[in-house]
Amino acid sequence: MEERDERLEGDARPAPLAAALARVGDRWSLLVVDALLGGPRRFGELEGDVAGIASNVLSQRLKRLEQVGVIVSRPYSSRPPRFAYELTGSGHELAGALRLMAQWGADHLDGVAAGPTHASCGTALEARWYCPTCDRAVDDTEGDDLRHL
Repeated sequence: MEERDERLEGDARPAPLAAALARVGDRWSLLVVDALLGGPRRFGELEGDVAGIASNVLSQRLKRLEQVGVIVSRPYSSRPPRFAYELTGSGHELAGALRLMAQWGADHLDGVAAGPTHASCGTALEARWYCPTCDRAVDDTEGDDLRHL
């Protein structure tokens, strides 16, 4: 996966979205993270959970995700060496972003299943930006940071 250092014009720091995408911005990485949200998985379990992924691609993504601190591998067998993979705290923080992408897919793409729902009542969930200082939801048009990620 190619890393790019994209910066906002006049800013010495990488743009937040570009920095995130450089770490986890490909389809397979995001699907692996999604599969691990349910808890630790072994390699073979991940192959089954992430439909269509080739074993060499899965191996590459697991190594990369571990390098960037999104997952951690834990040995469960020394002969032969085998590992279980689980999300770090940083990896679990991606759950919200994945839910937003799933919701967008459900809302805008034909043939996509419904997005996330509330387990208690089955109602479709809505994601909103919230300002704790103002104690209110924030519209996309109210802040430059929301438009220029």
